[in-house]
Amino acid sequence: MNAFRPDRARLAREIGATVRLALPLILAQLAAIGSNVIDAMLSGHYSAHVLGAVAVGASIWSLAIVSGIGVMMSVPPSVSQLDGAGRRAEVGGVFRQALWLAATLGVLLWYVVRHAEPLIKLIGVAPSLYTSVGEFLRAISWGAPALTCYFALRGLSEGLSLTRPSMYFSFGGLLLLVPLGYVFMFGRLGLPPQGARGCGIATATALWVEMLGFATYVLYHRNYRGLNLLERFEWPHWRRIGQLLHIGLPMAVTLLAEAGLFVAAALLIGTLGEDVVASHQVALNVASLFFMIPLGLAMAITVRVGNAVGRGDPAGVRYAGFCGIGLTLVTQLVSAGLMLALPHFIASLYTHDAKVTALAAQLLVLAGLFQFSDGIQVASNGALRGLKDTRVPMAITLFAYWGVGMPVGWWLAFRHGLGARGMWMGLIAGLSVAAVLLFARFWRSSRHPHFVGESCLDELPYIPPSP
Repeated sequence: MNAFRPDRARLAREIGATVRLALPLILAQLAAIGSNVIDAMLSGHYSAHVLGAVAVGASIWSLAIVSGIGVMMSVPPSVSQLDGAGRRAEVGGVFRQALWLAATLGVLLWYVVRHAEPLIKLIGVAPSLYTSVGEFLRAISWGAPALTCYFALRGLSEGLSLTRPSMYFSFGGLLLLVPLGYVFMFGRLGLPPQGARGCGIATATALWVEMLGFATYVLYHRNYRGLNLLERFEWPHWRRIGQLLHIGLPMAVTLLAEAGLFVAAALLIGTLGEDVVASHQVALNVASLFFMIPLGLAMAITVRVGNAVGRGDPAGVRYAGFCGIGLTLVTQLVSAGLMLALPHFIASLYTHDAKVTALAAQLLVLAGLFQFSDGIQVASNGALRGLKDTRVPMAITLFAYWGVGMPVGWWLAFRHGLGARGMWMGLIAGLSVAAVLLFARFWRSSRHPHFVGESCLDELPYIPPSP
């Protein structure tokens, strides 16, 4: 009995530390979802045409966001491992190279988003929307460099276990977007009405203000003193940037695989009629909102696991990973309970159409069933990121989503006539396979010395700049 008490105390400390890290990150993710809601509300009050253009443009922009976030997710585990190892003096060198990577990626995304016409045509957008969608994308593309640099700053801060700034600046950007969207879209303060283009300008402007505010905070706040973030100018060090890409690119592919699965499911469901599409959107919106909770926890798990790796603490890795996954199961129990117990009530908050409400309620029951799989897969992936283990998880998610989820969903939806319900059953299958395989991967990796010992840090030694 006495031998168990230290373990129980450590378990309580780990849970407390994870919750403190995760709460601000969850709120920051909810703020990010809120920006989509604001864009949709302002566009809807402008005109149905602008709402449609912004909805299509936002779908394409979301692919750019996922790509940028995925690559820059290499920063938190790199910083947290150095912080855990007591090598904070090396954080500045990692951050400076991360900024070069962020700037380059931002320019690349700027160019791609501005030249997305082939993708617009490929997804079957109505020709009447082409011009407005293009105007929205060209305007919002100017925010791409700010977005990637913002996530470099977030990665630095979160890697140091400082997660509140992410919450502060995410909500600050959300509050700023409301007046900016109103001014640029509807034409106020002497500006002409600009519709979809104005929505893009407002979002890009908010991103730049958000990023510059975060940069100022990091440079002058006492929590970041001693890191020597910009003590000297450094040219790009290609080996260090390559090492960040070695971690980040698989994460980007993983996120794109998941985002692509849901986009493809929406396009296939779009062939089944307006009521089915509307019910799918309601259920997907609810599921996406609840998903922000395990996603925030997964980000915190990455930091806690990375700290333990830096300390050379194999037991700490297991405590951080499994405590985080356990916390995620608790949150998913709540979300699943709400969806399974109150599907009609939740659907009725979105629409008064009885047919859409009934269809959405059926999908919400299925969404409730995959809450546990979704929580385990995202939390396990977060733990593996803390180990800088990203290539095998990428292969797992590609197989689970596109080798299992999409074929099963298509087969049930169209071959067996289950419609949207069949597609959602496919999502359950894909997420369940991902959950089992990713959890098994962390279970094995957390007990393997290659991942937990100093070798994890030695893979990315700090290389000082040339004089």
